[in-house]
Amino acid sequence: MKEDEHIVLFDGVCNLCNGAVQFILARDPRGRFRFASLQSDAAKRLLHGVVPAETMVLIGAGKTYTKSSAALRIARGLQFPWPLLYALAVLPKPLRDMVYGRVSRHRYRWFGKREACLVPTSQWQGRFID
Repeated sequence: MKEDEHIVLFDGVCNLCNGAVQFILARDPRGRFRFASLQSDAAKRLLHGVVPAETMVLIGAGKTYTKSSAALRIARGLQFPWPLLYALAVLPKPLRDMVYGRVSRHRYRWFGKREACLVPTSQWQGRFID
């Protein structure tokens, strides 16, 4: 993994999470972010077998971030104006994670669920890890 490269682990069957991946891809022209579903063998390897069920995970610069911290750090790495969202990091982490957790717990009911993980288009295939 390159020093400026980050890996985003996401719930591959969640419509909200898949939408977030599409959003990131469209706003990351430098290609800093790579992706793998939490259901993949890559996620199991990267997380040493401990795969969380209700959070997006960001791995980069030797650190692992989850929940709101992962989301805000991802926003910081996107094209303007999205890095401005990182200002929300001043809010207490328990408060940020409470909001993140509420959305995460209800994501299937509110946004739906797929039968299978996202299959990247040929344009984005190189950005996904097996």
